[in-house]
Amino acid sequence: MSAGPSRAPVYIGGLDRSGKTTMAGFLTSHPNIDIPAVGSNLWTYFYGRYGDLAEGDNFDRCLEALVHYKHVAFLQPDPARIRREFAQGAATYGRLFELVHVHHAERSGKPRYGDQTGLVERYADPLFRAYPDVRVIHMVRDPRDRYEASLARWPDGRGRAGGAAARWAYSMRLADRNARRHPGRYLVVRFEDLVTQTEQTLRDACAFIGEEFHPSMLQMPGAPMRRARLLAAPGATPGTLLTHDVIGAFRGRIDTDELAFLQLQLRRRLRAHGYELQPTGWAPSHWVRFLATTWPDQALRMASWRVRESLQQRLPTLVARRPHHRMVLPDVVGAS
Repeated sequence: MSAGPSRAPVYIGGLDRSGKTTMAGFLTSHPNIDIPAVGSNLWTYFYGRYGDLAEGDNFDRCLEALVHYKHVAFLQPDPARIRREFAQGAATYGRLFELVHVHHAERSGKPRYGDQTGLVERYADPLFRAYPDVRVIHMVRDPRDRYEASLARWPDGRGRAGGAAARWAYSMRLADRNARRHPGRYLVVRFEDLVTQTEQTLRDACAFIGEEFHPSMLQMPGAPMRRARLLAAPGATPGTLLTHDVIGAFRGRIDTDELAFLQLQLRRRLRAHGYELQPTGWAPSHWVRFLATTWPDQALRMASWRVRESLQQRLPTLVARRPHHRMVLPDVVGAS
């Protein structure tokens, strides 16, 4: 459906708490680009899950589940229009997802749609097959700061440092692989650069997606809720929405054993992406306790995340990723 560069979709990927929403807020403030305030998670929860969509029953089940998911309902999909237009072309998941986004962009009065979805980098290959002209921006962040920010929001998270290390290592492997496999169409952006060199980073992002940079984007007028949250942060000002206080915020805020685990597991990639290690200053006795207790516990959590991720990725119809039940609407008028 994408007719040319001006209509090429823009996807923003990366882990949670890595700057996806902030980048989306800046880019949706461009007059040509529509990126909704919430990620649709279409590829995460629906891709491949319902079998061949050329089969009517499969398509019906997929569309019904899709319009009942709150993040998709936020986009105000028109099931009747989707059915009508889907029947006129290829019966693929990519085309179904594009119809949802294109319709929303039309209502927003913009020619180009985008989406931010956590770990959408998992689906880079089918994404590029579905939309050959797509542009993907992969946000990365210091895993220690990302973990600290994640704990602040989800203090009882099950994976702890082991799960955080597994997710970051996985996302970074995909960043390197996808950038090599899709040169010129896949851009890796450090959150720290967006914070410290906001204008230049946005200029580079606009050049990458083939759009002219507009200085007004720096004030994020297209994402008022995100702008308000950023301004509420300590140290933020209307002239500088992003405060440097978020860089290195992990120091003194996360458990030292978990910090050591993250650094030991991720040290090579940390250094490769410009993140310096923090010395522990531990005595030998502390290292002995760490290796006997924290290390095996977090390593098991890390392995558990990897196994679950592999099963979900390889067997989407059997071990599906599903939205939390609180994110599923009980009914949507016109869904059938």
